[in-house]
Amino acid sequence: MPRQITLADGRAVEVDCLSCALTSGVIEPTGGVIYESDQFHVHQDVAYPIRGLVILAAKRHIYGMDELTERERLEFITLIHQIRAIQRTKLGIEYVYYFYNEDTTHHFHLWMVPRHDWMREFGRSVESLRPVLLHARHHKNDEANLKDVMEGIQLLRDSLGKLEPLMAEVAWQSGANDVE
Repeated sequence: MPRQITLADGRAVEVDCLSCALTSGVIEPTGGVIYESDQFHVHQDVAYPIRGLVILAAKRHIYGMDELTERERLEFITLIHQIRAIQRTKLGIEYVYYFYNEDTTHHFHLWMVPRHDWMREFGRSVESLRPVLLHARHHKNDEANLKDVMEGIQLLRDSLGKLEPLMAEVAWQSGANDVE
């Protein structure tokens, strides 16, 4: 059943599964694709303009971590590790919240939500995240913040682009052990 979603840029889209629409290219994420392999798609969150808010989505339409193949598991953890290192070293992000839920209308994806100084007024707990996200959607769509978000996307893209040889090695090492 299609649902309407409002993107950070104000566009409203109607999709059955936002993750499928993004990973297949039906919807172009803010700033474009950060990284893509045959199994995963990395992009800036499309609803909340927060520098370094990364979504790591499986291309296969699955819901649970236990549905990942061995090859997907290896690539998934490798990508999380690399993205986090880039968030810390290139974007200066000290803390990140990781969210993954299986009771979603969208398929398997991980949110990597950074903590920025401007978020302190909302608190430092999981409960603070919803107000932070809504504040970003409604009050951080100004030109300066969007430029900052785009610069973060480019830094992530440039750094993750160097992963190709590593991901090829992960795929090669695990290819014979793949079980659906």
